[in-house]
Amino acid sequence: MTLTIDSRTSAGAPATPKLAGRRRTARGTHPMWFLIPAYAVLLLFFFVPTVFNFVYAFTDWSSFKSAINPVGLDNFTQLATDGTLFRAIRVTVVYAVLVAVFQNVLGFGLAVLLERDTVVNRIARTFFLVPVLMSALAVGYIFQALLKPSGAVNQLFGIDYAWLADTRWTIVVVALIHAWKWMGLSMLIYLAGLKTVPEDLVEAARIDGASRARTFWRIRVPLLAPAVTFNVATALLGSMNGFDIVQATTGGGPARTTEILNIFIYRTFGQGLFAQATTMSLVLFLLVALMAFPVIYVLRKREEVM
Repeated sequence: MTLTIDSRTSAGAPATPKLAGRRRTARGTHPMWFLIPAYAVLLLFFFVPTVFNFVYAFTDWSSFKSAINPVGLDNFTQLATDGTLFRAIRVTVVYAVLVAVFQNVLGFGLAVLLERDTVVNRIARTFFLVPVLMSALAVGYIFQALLKPSGAVNQLFGIDYAWLADTRWTIVVVALIHAWKWMGLSMLIYLAGLKTVPEDLVEAARIDGASRARTFWRIRVPLLAPAVTFNVATALLGSMNGFDIVQATTGGGPARTTEILNIFIYRTFGQGLFAQATTMSLVLFLLVALMAFPVIYVLRKREEVM
């Protein structure tokens, strides 16, 4: 006696076209519903303020007037003629370049020193990652206390130097503090890049007679191009949008030599000049965009060459 099973009624039978269409619709639409809260937050807290930032930059909005009137390019003209905006832009660019150099040099050096997977190196990596997790304001206030004339640094070395009051070197000191906070992240990225270098290439270079140093600089370092792109771009853009460390250490001084654009915007907004502060934030947005795209483009081209 043979038992036959109708394929149309079996558990493994293919679904009807109507049922299959419903399943495809369900799988295709439900993920978009899950994204709606994220899109709503992005729209409310990013896109809408950005649009208003462009609008209010062309008005006379301030705490001294009840009405808001359009003024065209007057805010840009005023900021350009008195020289304060260009000084803040110059300080911001210098600060960003210094932070990018210090952060990448320190991070790369730590990655090379701590590359081997030993217990001591693992503990050291953890300690160098701690500043990344700390509040930037806390880091700034700690170094402000350490570097003041009666602070621990001068007492340790037996000197009397105003680390945060020298108009020539203070921006370098603050850039080093910023780089110290974030060098652990750069170290982590460079470590990941070093770990992904194929050992076959290293062994082939050694068989061909290349020294350890030559193998490192000619084989391993060029393969770190993606890590360099990420670290340089994030260091530049992060420092150009910096505020916390500079505010906690110098507040933009001495003599405005560390007054980056965000400090300038903060001070102007506190004076009730809302339109001017909005104009400067728009300038900062354009400056970051103008620096980000060429830098990323050049580094990407360098990756292709490598």
